[in-house]
Amino acid sequence: MKVVVVGCTHAGIAAVKQVLKNYPEADITVYERQKNISYLSCATYLHIEGTVRSLADTFYAEPDDFTKQGVQMKIQYDVIAINAQTHTLVAQDLLTKEKVTDTYDKLILATGSITAIPAITGIENPKVLLCKTYDQAHDLCEAADDRHRVAIIGGGYIGVELAEGYARTGHEVTLVQKPAQLLNGYLEPELAQRITTLLTKNGVRVLTGTQVTRFDNTPAGNLLISTTGEPFEVDMAAVSAGMLPQTDLLAGQVSMTPKGAIITDDYMQTSDPDILAAGDNAVVHYNPTQSLSYSPLVSHAIRQGALAGINTFERRVRTIGTQASTGMLVFNHTIACVGMTMRAAEAAHLNAANVHYEGSYRPDFMPEAYQVTIELIYDRNNRQILGAELISEHDVSQAANTISTLMQNHATIDQLALVDMLFSPNFSQPFNYLNLAGQMAVEQEHGYLRS
Repeated sequence: MKVVVVGCTHAGIAAVKQVLKNYPEADITVYERQKNISYLSCATYLHIEGTVRSLADTFYAEPDDFTKQGVQMKIQYDVIAINAQTHTLVAQDLLTKEKVTDTYDKLILATGSITAIPAITGIENPKVLLCKTYDQAHDLCEAADDRHRVAIIGGGYIGVELAEGYARTGHEVTLVQKPAQLLNGYLEPELAQRITTLLTKNGVRVLTGTQVTRFDNTPAGNLLISTTGEPFEVDMAAVSAGMLPQTDLLAGQVSMTPKGAIITDDYMQTSDPDILAAGDNAVVHYNPTQSLSYSPLVSHAIRQGALAGINTFERRVRTIGTQASTGMLVFNHTIACVGMTMRAAEAAHLNAANVHYEGSYRPDFMPEAYQVTIELIYDRNNRQILGAELISEHDVSQAANTISTLMQNHATIDQLALVDMLFSPNFSQPFNYLNLAGQMAVEQEHGYLRS
């Protein structure tokens, strides 16, 4: 049986590994348009700020790793058509321009996403760069070597990380965000304002509630950025305005959401029984609302890819869904988020409430007893946890993973308040800060639910 994998970044790599493990007799062919695989886009800002010496150091898999195991790796081949009815595809060698036709018994589509390019006049200007693929990241890093003033368009995770990277290397940085707050899909307004203040204190000019309307060259060779506020000049701009699923190859052939993400079942199978999809081109099964959602994250891609590989010929393992856990480090502060914000919970018409906790992560007599801030969101009807956001100079990333695990198992604020967690002055207060946030929620609901 022949398996064709289209796209070999994170989901594709995970899928191939599992097909090799679970179906050793399968004939596997991979098509990938880039010359490199496994590039982590978050490495871009790490290289800019100097944490990572070379972008190439961030690859965790190479085409030869699979070639040695018998996989036919068609690197720098662009699949230009798929016919699901005839189980065929057409691909073009990007070096020779030769076109080839291939067949498959099972196909795994792992084409990922593309940067959402805003419809802004002049965005094709060579001084306006993207930052998703390895080649784009290379251009972005190289261009910044002799360009001091940098604008970042988009205040999501990538935009904030890029702003920090450039600020740490002495660039003059302006971060432009169309919504009224940074990280609007992840944080409550009060916590987002803390990130804005943190960036500002470290030299980043933050413009929220501001839309870029035009890019122009100036007579002096600079880049003029016109906005709904005041125009300003920079030497270059980087666009990080979100991601779109790359699914045109299967348009009209499998079920998709209105925005083009492929709909899969619990086994990563599409509406076509011989096609599976995984990664940024597919939906996720979002546990807080028990619904399908679009959430392009590496962590989702590798799990979905693994499931697609495991389930290629047999329906063996179901997805357990996701809480969409994310995290980042900004000027030595950890920001970790899991599940829903209050805005999202209200939009889903849930009877949600939240509490705001602040306190030292360990006793104040200990050195560096950093403050932890937590926004905990829960459902007042069943008392189940809906989400949490944490910020601290202490590493609270694993606390977000703890909340994710509790949410996965439908835990309530009552359970969070009393769940067993270790105590030592080195690591925690007698009650862990997560316990204390849960206890605040219980008190807000007038006491524990009798059990």
